[in-house]
Amino acid sequence: MVNRQTESEQGFPDPPFILKARSTGTPIGQRGILQCEASAIPRAEFEWYKEDRRLLNGINGLKIETQGKQSMLIFFNVSEEDYGNYTCVAMNTMGITNASIIFYGPGAMHDVNGMPFFPCCSFCLLLTITLFHLLKF
Repeated sequence: MVNRQTESEQGFPDPPFILKARSTGTPIGQRGILQCEASAIPRAEFEWYKEDRRLLNGINGLKIETQGKQSMLIFFNVSEEDYGNYTCVAMNTMGITNASIIFYGPGAMHDVNGMPFFPCCSFCLLLTITLFHLLKF
């Protein structure tokens, strides 16, 4: 039996690809977690944004925890202000990608696919982040 491997499995460079990013709801006062998983070689670095503001570890009761190809944004005590549109950005030397994740509370409106509905503009954020990181290289 022949064991075929893709270029990514053989260790060739591969830009980030978001594998999992799911919107979630958590009641006020509870612990909430947003998760983002990305495949990439070399391993992706992650950044989190709320609307257009970059989030930092330890600020406003948030913890960013990255283990391997998964990054988690942890809310220790969810408040009304925590709800909204978040963006997980995965990047390495080969490229950059993002995923929009909605953090919602009880009673949020949902679209026909069952996803929470909030107006958002992630394209502008992606463009800004891409330009910023291209200027770094």
